[in-house]
Amino acid sequence: MSRKNYDFTSESVSEGHPDKVSDRISDEIVDLYFRKSVAAGMSPWDVRVAAETLTTTNKVVIAGETRGKDVSKDEIEAVARAAIKDIGYEQDGFHHAHADVDVLLHAQSVDIAQGVDLGDGLHKEEGAGDQGIMFGYACSDTEDLMPAPVYYSHKILERLAHARKHEGASQLGPDSKSQVTISYEDGKPARAKAIVLSTQHLDASMDSADVAALVKPYIHEVLPEGWITDDTIWHINPTGKFVIGGPDGDAGLTGRKIIVDTYGGMAPHGGGAFSGKDPTKVDRSAAYATRYLAKNIVAAGLAPWVDIQVSYAIGVANPTSIYVNVDDGNDVSGDQIEAIIRKVMDLSPRGIREHLKLNNPIYARTAAYGHFGRTPDDEGGFSWEKTDLVDAIKAAL
Repeated sequence: MSRKNYDFTSESVSEGHPDKVSDRISDEIVDLYFRKSVAAGMSPWDVRVAAETLTTTNKVVIAGETRGKDVSKDEIEAVARAAIKDIGYEQDGFHHAHADVDVLLHAQSVDIAQGVDLGDGLHKEEGAGDQGIMFGYACSDTEDLMPAPVYYSHKILERLAHARKHEGASQLGPDSKSQVTISYEDGKPARAKAIVLSTQHLDASMDSADVAALVKPYIHEVLPEGWITDDTIWHINPTGKFVIGGPDGDAGLTGRKIIVDTYGGMAPHGGGAFSGKDPTKVDRSAAYATRYLAKNIVAAGLAPWVDIQVSYAIGVANPTSIYVNVDDGNDVSGDQIEAIIRKVMDLSPRGIREHLKLNNPIYARTAAYGHFGRTPDDEGGFSWEKTDLVDAIKAAL
């Protein structure tokens, strides 16, 4: 961003949004294949999953391609139902126990596989699973080095989900959307200009004012002190009642919330979705790697914000290009950072998977509230959010 004073808006959707239900089921299948294949003695390097999910009124359709330990349709159906139950759907139009689940997965194309599996042996070179461009971004807006509008849009919905599941706010349903407009002053986020929230409510007697009274205290908890002012514009359930929600109200598909999943529109996007894909698909793994690099570069103090693009050709291991964009007045130039990136990380698909330990069942947890700006966990999830490259980046500089 070259302007210093402006308003910027980003949105988020909850785990119960129809598209996010689909993302969650697809990622549960990725995790299932990793767990089952490794338990059966198969190398995790040989697992392949590309699972797409459609959800609608009491119907789930799962299609795509896989390779790995044989997993039965019953096992896939079971993880889908468990995901729906965990999200909180026990409604007449969409119920974890009553929805019809169709599993239409089949073996991965050998034509695609030959481009990914190159050579023989444990250390064989591995080509990218597809062509494409991926972007990574970080900035100093928040402590997690994420753009403030999307970061707080996610945090609002996470807070409401926790209240719904653990704090007795049972009037709230699983399906919700948020949108936050942040006013920037001198390039820094200063206050919330507008807050939009539409949330499903299971009590049909509630109106917009009732919902607002319920959710506003949680929103005040999430945003930094002083950001909500008397001038902040509120729109809570602006259309009125929102009782019919989730896939019963609107069909969901895997991969339809790619801006929600990344940087809320603050940075470019290459167009590829993440959920349902194993890490040979650079749409996912290279987007994680570029976020990891961008976050470490900002954490190392090389720039207040950085945007990284990489590109790949199917079946080819090394990126076809690396491009870094920073502010023109930054002390460290984009081409200097490009040189540093090439020194500190192997951006081949195999190099990314090894460095970030992506051959693990860590993907279902990414399906809602953003893939970035999250806290790394003890099981290896969100490894791309670590800042353990800072010293190497400083040394390379």
